[in-house]
Amino acid sequence: MDAAPLDLEPVRVPEGARVWLVPTPVGNLGDITLRALEVLKAADAVACEDTRRTGLLLRHLGISKPLVRLDAHTMHRAGSVLERHARLAYVSDAGTPGISDPGAELVQAAVAADIPVEVLPGATAFVPALVLSGLPNARFTFEGFLPRGGRDRRERLQALAAREETSVLYESPHRLHATLLDLASACGEGRAASVTRELSKRFEETRRGPLAELAAHFAAGVRGELVVVVAGRPAGDHARPAAEEPTDHAAQARAWLAGGLSVREVRDRLTGLGLRKKEAYALALAAADEQGADKGGEAPGSPV
Repeated sequence: MDAAPLDLEPVRVPEGARVWLVPTPVGNLGDITLRALEVLKAADAVACEDTRRTGLLLRHLGISKPLVRLDAHTMHRAGSVLERHARLAYVSDAGTPGISDPGAELVQAAVAADIPVEVLPGATAFVPALVLSGLPNARFTFEGFLPRGGRDRRERLQALAAREETSVLYESPHRLHATLLDLASACGEGRAASVTRELSKRFEETRRGPLAELAAHFAAGVRGELVVVVAGRPAGDHARPAAEEPTDHAAQARAWLAGGLSVREVRDRLTGLGLRKKEAYALALAAADEQGADKGGEAPGSPV
């Protein structure tokens, strides 16, 4: 495909009422674009998720603008914010607004009010992580954050496992290990995957390998922003049937312990099946007592 000709004209910011969605760096502040700087300077106000975080960024960039909080809890005020500020720039805490962040509602409000909207190209986390994974990326599905538990989580995991293209998802540090275990259970422990953390920051890291190996590596915990990339179902590998509600969670806990998982890992897997954490922990402890298994250093009666 022939490359489009470069637009070598200076950055121009249109006149009149407008909403801009402005990507901000996910780590390295040098990733801000020249166009983003011009738009932030031209805006009447900057709407954001966190006024303190965005205030620090603007001060670093030498820009002073009124800040308006518009996050998931206050986005219902988008219409009134647009009435007060004709030229509004919107930023999320990091990356491109509207990608697993607030922003889509602001676009809808602007479209309904017939206000022009521009989305600037710029920083995202999932695209660099997808390329860094080394997995096929001609076709991929962006999952965002998985549901935390219950039927919705099981169904999403089964759909991901059956998919032929690569899948990309975000996860928080304290849920990464449980999610890797759930992915290994749904996709198979040998399914290729990668975990990228702290993109563009000092301690950026990409770990590649089978899901079971990644789960073991991150069992001790991790810090930073995370992107998980999972390979699609291998050619010729039949999709697994949709998961049904287990009829005997205690038997499942015993089987997982016998397979070498710790009490904590069994608890996390049972929680992923929809059980409450205390119930899952009690079942894992009971199974460990039956088998005389190592409880992984946890104090009895203190689910973490």
